[in-house]
Amino acid sequence: MSQNRMNDLGQPVGLPVDGSFPRPRPPHEPLDGRYVRLEPLSPAHAAGLYAAFAEDAAGRNWTYLPRGPFVDLAEAESWAAEAAQSADPLFFAICDPDGTPQGFCSYLRIDPANGVIEVGNIHYAPKLQKSAAATEAMYLMMARAFDTLGYRRYEWKCDALNTPSRRAAQRLGFKYEGTFRQAVIVKGRNRDTAWFSIIDREWPEVKARLEAWLAPANFTEDGRQKAALASLG
Repeated sequence: MSQNRMNDLGQPVGLPVDGSFPRPRPPHEPLDGRYVRLEPLSPAHAAGLYAAFAEDAAGRNWTYLPRGPFVDLAEAESWAAEAAQSADPLFFAICDPDGTPQGFCSYLRIDPANGVIEVGNIHYAPKLQKSAAATEAMYLMMARAFDTLGYRRYEWKCDALNTPSRRAAQRLGFKYEGTFRQAVIVKGRNRDTAWFSIIDREWPEVKARLEAWLAPANFTEDGRQKAALASLG
């Protein structure tokens, strides 16, 4: 289907947009899944996050983030207190079902007028990486943006050199759109930023794939996946 039409002057223009705008801003409320719970980040999460991230003794998972690693618990507490007050980025702690923090993520660059929202500041402790909980956390964030709030475009951006993040985006169903060269400076280094997105008309297919992968029937009793996400759809 063409995404353009001709106006009365014979010029190609975009199709009219359905729906009312601006869309609602995302609420700072919990998101509950089968494997994970996302809670509005608060200073109470600082000690748990600090302990979970300490499993990454070399600090490898902090390389492409604009902050960290935390040098001590006091720094983690200071960051959490500041992050808890932020409306954009809007931070969530990614927790085990029992409430133990294992990472964080956020909505950011929230643009209700155009129905555009980004997911970012994603940091998983080693225990959370490559788990059903990690995938479900991203699914819950997407579902709120598209299904509950009616956003048209959902973005993922990362350092162009961050191969694991690029692979994660594409595994989840994001489409690569290009790289912004010399976009920002992070930790004194140049960062070219790779852009990915999912748009509303793509979401139903992406949602169906994620839900099929996350279904209990796709996992053995010891938690191993039966079918890889890439093989579904």
